[in-house]
Amino acid sequence: MPPATPSALSALHRHHVELVDRTIRATSTDGVFAEAASRLRRLVPHDAAAWVASDPGTGLTTAPVLVDGLDRLSRDRCTEHWHHEFLGDDVNLYRHLARAATPAAGLRAAVGDPGTSPRYRDFLRPLGFADELRAVLRTGDTAWGTVTLWRREGGPAFTRRECATIAGLCAPLGEALRRQARPTGGDRDDGSGGEAPGLLVFDADTRLVAIDDRARGWLDQLPDGPGVGSDLGVVVPVWLLGTVFRATAVRRGRGDGTARARVRTRHGRWLVCHASCLADAGGERSTTAVVIDAATPADIAPIIVDAYDLTEREHQVTALVARGAATSEIAERLFLSPHTVRDHLKAVFAKTGVSTRGELVARLYADLQPG
Repeated sequence: MPPATPSALSALHRHHVELVDRTIRATSTDGVFAEAASRLRRLVPHDAAAWVASDPGTGLTTAPVLVDGLDRLSRDRCTEHWHHEFLGDDVNLYRHLARAATPAAGLRAAVGDPGTSPRYRDFLRPLGFADELRAVLRTGDTAWGTVTLWRREGGPAFTRRECATIAGLCAPLGEALRRQARPTGGDRDDGSGGEAPGLLVFDADTRLVAIDDRARGWLDQLPDGPGVGSDLGVVVPVWLLGTVFRATAVRRGRGDGTARARVRTRHGRWLVCHASCLADAGGERSTTAVVIDAATPADIAPIIVDAYDLTEREHQVTALVARGAATSEIAERLFLSPHTVRDHLKAVFAKTGVSTRGELVARLYADLQPG
């Protein structure tokens, strides 16, 4: 590709600044994805894209999901896309990009001959795609989402310059997503799922074979997105299948047979999805159980720490404040002086935008309380 002219570079810079500015102003994760998707083609032309939120603690896919430019057939094959991610060996896996010095890469640039990539042979080529560019949207070492771009057959491969352009957006888009993970202080669960955990059971082929009413209730509260139908009349979100795939990877000698992802409902309530690949009497792992339950403060504390950029010590002080501990008790528990505890609290107040302990607890943990 010939070098860009000064005027073209100036236009690209304007588009970059506008995209970042609009995503930072967004008021929801859906909004971040929508603002970015509507402007990214000006920077890096593409035919289709998928924007997916990530659990910052586990790196697993979660909700919401925005799919742009994929027809129904392509959407129906998204399960295969995630099957390759968690159970196959390939280049540019999200978990590798999350730790890479450059968190964005093109498929053809990485392998030369795309036919050597199982993901290309089994997913991209059957859908008419010639190349793929993946990126992890992260702040520091914490992944908050991913974006995947595709170009159809007949189009050019993604260039190194285009990969660098996307890589340059990973931090600001990661920051925009990080801000959306902060508790809103006003959202509440609508109660339709109840407070009891729900159970889903998947067979060896990752088909849903059993579900209880509580799980149906929780699923009804989740954001809309790509899913896979079942004989039980339930559409299983694709990201939830990713959690199942992560657990079943133990069959191939990866992991410990468990996986966990945290997700927010449409009403802002945090849920936790635990997947476990079970062994039968003969030791064969053929069934995977998924439990969906309301999140506890302990489940969400790591996300809060990352969302507000709290230090480990600030998190420890905040946790004790939430338990009603006085300054002197916190100082004794953490082997600090009362003055140092007050300094940490001032820093926490500044980061979270509150001025009292009561406001702090309400701000950080309000979304965990039933309406």
